[in-house]
Amino acid sequence: MKNKKLKSYLYGIRKGVPVLIGFLPVAISYAIAATASGMTAGQTVGMSAAVFAGASQIMATEMIAGGAGSIAIIMTTLVLNLRHIIMSTCVFRKLRAKNLFVRLLVGFGVTDETFAIYTTEDDEKSDEYFMLGLITISYASWVIGALVGVILQRALPESLSQSFGIALYALFIALIVPDIKKSLKLFFTVLLTVGLNIGLSFLIDSSWAIIISTLVGAAFGVLLMEGMPRADREEKKV
Repeated sequence: MKNKKLKSYLYGIRKGVPVLIGFLPVAISYAIAATASGMTAGQTVGMSAAVFAGASQIMATEMIAGGAGSIAIIMTTLVLNLRHIIMSTCVFRKLRAKNLFVRLLVGFGVTDETFAIYTTEDDEKSDEYFMLGLITISYASWVIGALVGVILQRALPESLSQSFGIALYALFIALIVPDIKKSLKLFFTVLLTVGLNIGLSFLIDSSWAIIISTLVGAAFGVLLMEGMPRADREEKKV
C-alpha cells in the first residue's frame, strides 16, 4: 500500500515538471518586481509561501508600489481569485480523500495549472497522493523561484529590475489572448472591462477602478454566456 502511495506521489511530481518550467520565470519576475517596489526579501518570499497565487501576488505588488490601501488590495485579489472556488469544487468532486488535513492541503494547492492537470488525468491515477505530488513540485518551484528572484534583484541594475514589472501584463495577456481569438463575445467583454477601467481611473482611485471594472466585466460576461444557446456553451467548455 505504501509503495502504491509513493508511486502515485512521484507520478504527480513527474506530471508537474511542465508547471515547474512555467512557474520559475514568473516567480522570479514577481520577486524582482516586488523587491524593486520596496518590499523586503522576507515579505516577498513570505507572500509566495503564504499566498501561492501568481496573478494576485503580482497585482498586489503593483498596487503596493502605487500606494493602494489594504482594503483595495484585498478586494482586488479576492475578485481575481474567485475562479478558485469553481476550480476547487471540481477538484473535490473527483478527489476521494476524506481526511480534512489532506483536503485543506489540496485546497491550498489548487491553481490554474494543477487544476488543469488533475482534472484531465485518468480517475484511476488521480488520487490524493497524485495531487499532493503535483502540488509539491508546483509550490516548491514557486517559492524557490521567488527566492532566486530576490537574489537576482540585488545583482541586477535598478533599471533592469524595474522593467520586470511588465510581468503582470505579460501574464494576463498570455492567459486571455488564446480565448479571445476563439470568442467574439469574450473580446467584447474584455474591451468593455478595459474601457471602463480607463474611464473610472480618471474619476476615482485606480485600485477601486480595477475592482469595479472587473466586477462589471465579469457580470457582463456571465450575461453573455447565459444568452448563448446551450450547445454553444457546451462547445466553449470543451
